[in-house]
Amino acid sequence: MVDNTVPPLPHIAIQVFTETQPVAMMVEESRLDRRMARTHMKVQTGGIAAALGAYRDAPTPNVVVIETVSDSTTLLTALDELAGYCDEGTRVVVIGHVNDVPLYRELMRRGVSEYLVAPIGPLDFIEALAGIFRDPEAKPVGRAIAVIGAKGGIGASTIAHNLAYSIAGDMEIDTCIVDLDMAFGTAGLNFNIDPPQGILDAVIDPSRVDTIMIERLFSKVTPHLSLMAAPSTVERTYDFNEANFEPVMDALRASIPAIIYDVPHQWTNWTRTLLTRADEVVVVASPDLANLRNAKNLIDNLAAARPNDPKPRLVLSMVGMPKRPELAIDGFTKTLECPALASIPFDAAIFGAAANNGQMLADMQGAAKLQDIFREIAFALMGRQNARPTKKSLFDTLRERLNSLPGGKSRAA
Repeated sequence: MVDNTVPPLPHIAIQVFTETQPVAMMVEESRLDRRMARTHMKVQTGGIAAALGAYRDAPTPNVVVIETVSDSTTLLTALDELAGYCDEGTRVVVIGHVNDVPLYRELMRRGVSEYLVAPIGPLDFIEALAGIFRDPEAKPVGRAIAVIGAKGGIGASTIAHNLAYSIAGDMEIDTCIVDLDMAFGTAGLNFNIDPPQGILDAVIDPSRVDTIMIERLFSKVTPHLSLMAAPSTVERTYDFNEANFEPVMDALRASIPAIIYDVPHQWTNWTRTLLTRADEVVVVASPDLANLRNAKNLIDNLAAARPNDPKPRLVLSMVGMPKRPELAIDGFTKTLECPALASIPFDAAIFGAAANNGQMLADMQGAAKLQDIFREIAFALMGRQNARPTKKSLFDTLRERLNSLPGGKSRAA
């Protein structure tokens, strides 16, 4: 199972000196991972001998990774020499091929940041590097879920908003919905609030972004749900660079356990970057030919860009619309090579009333089945089980009634 709790690495320089082909291949695979997107990594062969040659007359990067097949005495002697060349603040990681506890202790005593025993996978390597820079007193990293429609007008935003509402309400997890459709976002309307500020205030000046600013931009919807609304005006254009969103994503992860990105149906550098770096991606599609083509393009592209992460999840929307020809669901998912996480039936009356009233489905009469679907989606994306509440037995119900009577506990006993 993929570990989505491994945080992205900061802007650091890493130089790796390998000695074997498997480790070199592993390092190259890790370079492609989304968590390494902000790092600058250089890889060369030669092990610790090459490292000594490289740094005699050159500054050292933030992290030096050395693979060794040498015996412990030779390794420790070479590391002592390397220590004389390392700049202050440089971290050293050693990849060895022997599970040697005394060697590990000696390396730690000499100031080595981590000792890894090959063979290891790309995520093990990335997690070790991330651990070096993790603040032990920092809050757990938030889980980012990006929702995008394969086509406009198929309810992706509605699904994103109800998903966030379910995570916050059914799971009681502090959640933020981030409306990224700057010009035409509907989150404010769907939650029936008109926030004075939102995501634009953070993106327009990323140099000012920190956790304090992010929390100030939240608009409270429920005790566990906050909103970062879009401006939803066309008074200006919103051609941002992907770098504008990096501080926002980092600050959100540090501020709140669950982040739902409502991503507009467009393909720009910043939307692609945000989708690539999310922990989970949800592609919403309706069962017709245009959705099939677009969903396949999205799922295939994002799966290739996220080799160490789960495939994007597919949620089918507006299924069973009267008088509309549809592709068979089995054939649709088979072509995408992606099973449907959920299939949401078309119900114009309930969805229309919710939109017009500024309500979520959980607050609508007659929407119990839809609520169950969103609850199951929420639990699956948050890595939880037992989405449906456990039904009480007749005995439990009788016992609760007895306990509610005066002296009930003694009677039940």
